[in-house]
Amino acid sequence: MAEWFPNLVLAWGLQMTGVMSPGPGVALILGIAVSEGRRSALMACLGIGCAAILLAVATVVGLAAIWSEVAGLLTIVRLAGATYLGWLAWTAFRKAINPPPPPTARRESGRSSILQGFLMQLINPKALMFWVAIAAVSGLNLAPLPVVVLFVIGAFAVSFAGHGIWAVALSSHPFRILYARARRWIEGLLGCFFALVAFKLATAEE
Repeated sequence: MAEWFPNLVLAWGLQMTGVMSPGPGVALILGIAVSEGRRSALMACLGIGCAAILLAVATVVGLAAIWSEVAGLLTIVRLAGATYLGWLAWTAFRKAINPPPPPTARRESGRSSILQGFLMQLINPKALMFWVAIAAVSGLNLAPLPVVVLFVIGAFAVSFAGHGIWAVALSSHPFRILYARARRWIEGLLGCFFALVAFKLATAEE
């Protein structure tokens, strides 16, 4: 186990770098945090963490090889991501044009947020690139089972905790006051960000 510790630290370090750098996942958490509150934002983080488990397993079984051998897979993921991000952009623009009333607690919001976070992580181009980098440099595809299990558990913890920091910060009282005052602008900026990323994904060359 000790001989694999540097590999684990390297993999988790790369993952944390991706988690803490703003991207589509953080933008999604922002939208949920300011519109539905901290609980829903943390549920989205749970969904992102569950997706990280799948990506960690894929990393162990050879994520880089999967991308290179299955030529059409990257195109499918790219177009699916562009479509989903386009839908998020449309939702944000709609809120910017016609802001809905302040949301009330809903039983279904937690499940919906989990699903949104899960889907976002699976088609998040920034996250996928970090996982490809982890697969390329960590060497964990050769690790014994106990190390693999530890890696997967750690990957979930890093993802949930890192995104949870964003969720807590973006759902804080001062930020929610800021959002209430600049709601149209924030939703408009989110819409522009999602639309730009969707456009880049849809028009990217193989």
